[in-house]
Amino acid sequence: MTDFIRFTAGGRTFKVELADTPAARAFRKVLPAKLPMLELNGNEKYFHFRDRTFPAAPAVHAKAGDVMLYQDDYVVIFYMTPENSPYTYTRIGRVTDTKDLIRALGSGNVDVSWE
Repeated sequence: MTDFIRFTAGGRTFKVELADTPAARAFRKVLPAKLPMLELNGNEKYFHFRDRTFPAAPAVHAKAGDVMLYQDDYVVIFYMTPENSPYTYTRIGRVTDTKDLIRALGSGNVDVSWE
């Protein structure tokens, strides 16, 4: 059975299909949460959990619409696909419809409400 979570940013709500990974299951347990996510590289938003770690198994490169774990304590939403990135991530999930993702997350920092 497929499991989903949602996040709201920029007045829009997005459905995320969770991956079947320990990181995704652990992230789901911290929800609901409102996370102030910071802009990075013009293609992603991230939040650093300073007091919590998640099971990491970085193996995949990110694409637009991915919700990923970087190292073991950063959650990242990619609103654009990074070019030539050497980094690998642990999959948390994937946004099911990325149509308004750039508009919702676009420029600057943004508060993201997760449920």
